[in-house]
Amino acid sequence: MSWNVQVELEPLLLERVRRFAGSRGWSLEHALGQLVERGLLAAEAEAMPRFDQGDAAVLQEAINAMEQIADDPGFSLIGRTRTPREEPQGGAAARQLAAG
Repeated sequence: MSWNVQVELEPLLLERVRRFAGSRGWSLEHALGQLVERGLLAAEAEAMPRFDQGDAAVLQEAINAMEQIADDPGFSLIGRTRTPREEPQGGAAARQLAAG
């Protein structure tokens, strides 16, 4: 559904919109629609919640703590299954040691 809106713009602003439309080969209506959409996206982005300093500090502390955790090659395998061709970690070497 399309809405018709009558907007009164200052002459200088209207001329800027006309030049913008002309530089892209758009109609004035299309250019106004694009500008409203882009402007609305920018305004919505500005209104999005942001971390305050306290939140950012807590998040940084959590990141720092996680960076101190030693690498665990098994952790990344949680939930994965082995294919029949794959050996458990150290499988062949463990069998050779056990065989003596």
